[in-house]
Amino acid sequence: MFRRHADTCVARFAADEVSVLRQVATEVIGLLTDGFDRDDPVVERLFPDVYGDDPTQAAEFRRYTEGDLKTAKIDQAGAILAALPATGGAVVRLDEEAAEAWLRALNDVRLALGIRLDVRDDTDLLEELDDAVMHDPTSARVRQLTMYQYLGVLQESLLDAIIASGR
Repeated sequence: MFRRHADTCVARFAADEVSVLRQVATEVIGLLTDGFDRDDPVVERLFPDVYGDDPTQAAEFRRYTEGDLKTAKIDQAGAILAALPATGGAVVRLDEEAAEAWLRALNDVRLALGIRLDVRDDTDLLEELDDAVMHDPTSARVRQLTMYQYLGVLQESLLDAIIASGR
């Protein structure tokens, strides 16, 4: 998890953590490039309509902002990929700009995964995970819920490290 060290946020990742982080960042980039579908609930969540009650204004606003927002989200996910090796563990040191990019990218990943897992405000993740483990401990849902929870803890540790700098 991230800790503050002078002017950087530092974390040590095991090889499996590097693999997971690279996978989710790559998936977000793929979603925003090759698989960009405005009707996908994940895309709707990552790019919510500003004018929900006026489709014409919402479309006009999207026309002027969506390209830049999409590029920023791709760059933020790319910041995760740029900081991690292709294989093996790593110590990651993030300056202010990279830490904020990681924070936004982790948020996007958790939003996307939360939509796919149907996580809601009232979802008790630990209870959901316990139920999934009891049903089938080797299921994809158990892996996804565990990843969602891990990414939340990682995001929180990064936020705490950023705040520790007094920014």
